Amino acid sequence: MTENNLSPRHVALDLLGAVLYRRQPLDDALDGYSPFADLDQRDRAFARNMVSTTLRRLGQIDDLLGRCLDRPLPRKAGIATNILRLGAVQLLLTRTPPHAAVDSSVELCRERGFEKYDKLINAVLRRLGREGREMLNDQDAARLNTPDWLWQSWSRAYGEDTCRLIAEAHLNEPPLDISVAADPELWAERLGADVLPTGSLRLSRPLLSKLGGVPALPGFDDGAWWVQDAAAAIPARLLGDIAGKSVIDLCAAPGGKTAQLAAAGAIVTAVDRSPKRLERLTQNLRRLNLSAETIAADAEQWRPSEPADAVLLDAPCTATGTIRRHPDIPHLKTPEDVIGLGRPQAALLAGAFEMVKPGGVVVFCTCSLQPEEGPDRVQTFLYDAVNARRLPIDAAEVGGRAELINPNGDLRSLPCHLSEFGGMDGFYAARLERI
Repeated sequence: MTENNLSPRHVALDLLGAVLYRRQPLDDALDGYSPFADLDQRDRAFARNMVSTTLRRLGQIDDLLGRCLDRPLPRKAGIATNILRLGAVQLLLTRTPPHAAVDSSVELCRERGFEKYDKLINAVLRRLGREGREMLNDQDAARLNTPDWLWQSWSRAYGEDTCRLIAEAHLNEPPLDISVAADPELWAERLGADVLPTGSLRLSRPLLSKLGGVPALPGFDDGAWWVQDAAAAIPARLLGDIAGKSVIDLCAAPGGKTAQLAAAGAIVTAVDRSPKRLERLTQNLRRLNLSAETIAADAEQWRPSEPADAVLLDAPCTATGTIRRHPDIPHLKTPEDVIGLGRPQAALLAGAFEMVKPGGVVVFCTCSLQPEEGPDRVQTFLYDAVNARRLPIDAAEVGGRAELINPNGDLRSLPCHLSEFGGMDGFYAARLERI
């Protein structure tokens, strides 16, 4: 079996190893691995689902394996450990027939040169086939799948009960949200989508699969809409009526917020340090029949020739608010990452105020649940700045959902918000005025 002709289980094993052992983000692993692209659509979906589910439920899976093993496999047998993990996922969390899950895992073990573990893998998976579901029912899924440092951080910030709701929201794959350039009610009817209180459209995953995936949906080729989580769509709307105004979008790629600003009639300058990501942004705008000036630059150093009416800063962060969509994040991020991102966040926020006119507005946002990357960052900035003040957000600006506004008047969405619709990403945003 050549590298470019691998089975979906081989591909899933390589992708899982890239995340857990080489600490590579799953999206990057998918983009850079040609055997994944060579699979047909059905096998790609199968491989990706195996990996995503394993990452989403890794705490539970390892707990189950720990109950079946006298001791963990040695570190040098990491491939065999991942074969066990993928086999357990197929047995207990997907619709793979038990015999196929067990037999394919044993065969995968042999094909990867770990024959010494084939009998062990066979015995463990057969036991999980008999007892695994009862074991699953005995687990605290929310706690097991949340690293200690995140659980403690969220408990301190939001309380134990809300922390548990956040963790429970991470257990399921999220629905698909889209933003439309115009006529949301019309497109909701055409797509069979729900209109959320915040204005985004939402499609269920089963409906999306039935329709054939995102590119097959009506309006995609015509550029009528783009994929964007409901929470991520809120910050751009906090700038109000921006038709004809100059707006700088900092850290702009992949471009969902840039598209919102351009669709609202703003004169947009999109700045991102990655030329490759800016190229993707430009392609997205082209499909949407929208335009913006794009600049590849470090936003900490770059300054516009003329100050803008408004700046939207989606600052780099640990992205812990997007774990529903990116289940690799708990296995890649650490408390040290939160600390390390503090300096660039502070520098970017200070720079954003240098880019805006007096009387202009800056919206600072992050897709993080960590207080250090949201309210704490803004509070420190306002304490030191003499030319800035907070412009509180009103519940009417977020569909009347007062639970999305914190006591300071900032946006603070959590994955457990809009739970009756399937949740949303965790986002923080503060609206500030230069005075």
